[in-house]
Amino acid sequence: MMFLRSALFNLYFFLLTFVLGIGGLGVRWFARRRALAYAQFWARLLLGGLRRICGIYPVLIGFEYLPPAGPVLLASQHQSAYDTLVWLTLLAHPTYVMKRELKKIPLFGPLTPLAGMILVDRAGGAAALRGLLAETRRAVAEGRQIVIFPEGTRTLPGERRALQPGVAAMAAAVKLPVVPVATDSGLRWGKDAFFKRPGPIHLVVCPPLPAGLPREALLAGLQAAWDAAPLPRAGARCG
Repeated sequence: MMFLRSALFNLYFFLLTFVLGIGGLGVRWFARRRALAYAQFWARLLLGGLRRICGIYPVLIGFEYLPPAGPVLLASQHQSAYDTLVWLTLLAHPTYVMKRELKKIPLFGPLTPLAGMILVDRAGGAAALRGLLAETRRAVAEGRQIVIFPEGTRTLPGERRALQPGVAAMAAAVKLPVVPVATDSGLRWGKDAFFKRPGPIHLVVCPPLPAGLPREALLAGLQAAWDAAPLPRAGARCG
């Protein structure tokens, strides 16, 4: 049964993305200001299909730590493609920090800058960092919620890797607290996995790390918050 449900969802995913990708041509040509709303519509349809077909649904914990409006800097664990979809449905004006190569994805890729996403050239050195900070200031001035994945790539549940320092530079540039987010999405939708396992995906928003922390303290605080998050794999409480 899991095989059939996973196969059906994968087919749904690719067909929906293709159809809406074609529709996105109209957004690019005639309704550029609707690019973010269009991406959010796509994500809602995908996650709605994931819930109905595979029985995977979100459980939200600690969302009182998010401000009701205005800019915020979220630093999330990244275990699954789910993580790149779900915040489009949970935040009013999300902006993801993404690698520039994703702009080359057919159909949907060219919509990413129109939707206000921050595209980063990982090999760009100091110039790329200056661009990242300029785009971060722009997003904050627009009151958007910035989502960054400091691990830099999808990781397995329980796996630890050195965190990328860009989040610390962003926090220093805009003088915002950093809100850690832990997840166990990889238990349901693994990295590059065909199978989608039914059950809850937990999203745990932890207490914000204060603005002005030195880089090493911020990165260590992020990892500590993730490690202590009240996920099924850990009995500790967040914060």
